[in-house]
Amino acid sequence: MGIRNMAAGAEIKETILRDNPTAKIGMMELDLSSLESVRKFAAQFKSCGLPLNILVNNAGIMATPFKLSKDNIELQFATNHIGHFLLTNLLLETMKQTAIEQRKEGRIVNVSSRRHKLSYPEGIRFDKINDESGYNSLSAYGQSKLANVLHANELARRLKQEEGTKITANSISPGPIATNLFRYHSLIDVVVGLLGKYVMKNIQQGAATTCYVALHPQLKGLTGRYFGDSNLAEASSQAADPELARKLWEHSSNLVKS
Repeated sequence: MGIRNMAAGAEIKETILRDNPTAKIGMMELDLSSLESVRKFAAQFKSCGLPLNILVNNAGIMATPFKLSKDNIELQFATNHIGHFLLTNLLLETMKQTAIEQRKEGRIVNVSSRRHKLSYPEGIRFDKINDESGYNSLSAYGQSKLANVLHANELARRLKQEEGTKITANSISPGPIATNLFRYHSLIDVVVGLLGKYVMKNIQQGAATTCYVALHPQLKGLTGRYFGDSNLAEASSQAADPELARKLWEHSSNLVKS
């Protein structure tokens, strides 16, 4: 597990082991909002010599007040997309090697959201991502979730072009879940706390689509697709735009390099 808060991670580990005593769980510190932390995590993971079959890009913050990350990137875009973009690139060779050695398909799953359909009008504000003027916390969240879908689609396209590479890349929406993701909006957070268990998914239900796309044998070879409620779903027209996906890939690469 890549964990930002190691103390909280230890509690999660204990909970999993109580339910699954034979599980083997490792933890490494990982802050997706910091490119330095991502690089450190990837280097440490690769030094362990472990195989890597499945990568679930799941870290996320939602509708935060405007703030720049340590790398001077708008915080939601940095955490929800750029950190995952770099992490995936750094671990991709390990995944390719594992797929070859084990003769088993590798799978990358980007956890997006239905909010990807409610980004800014232009989809990705390439020239204004780090600009506070015109910033809208919910639209910025939608932008970062749109980036998750576009990233998976472009990665799938690139992997298809590499002969012999058996790795799929897909994106999913877990649906509305009663978690603390709404903590930056006090009123919504209160409503979720009071009514969430009646109208929203619980944690296990929210994780179902991720597990389905990561593990189900019927999805073998299926790549560059978007899922919701453990089924194929329709993404927005912006998310299906291959030119926008290529432009985002180039923009993300330049951000990481700079």
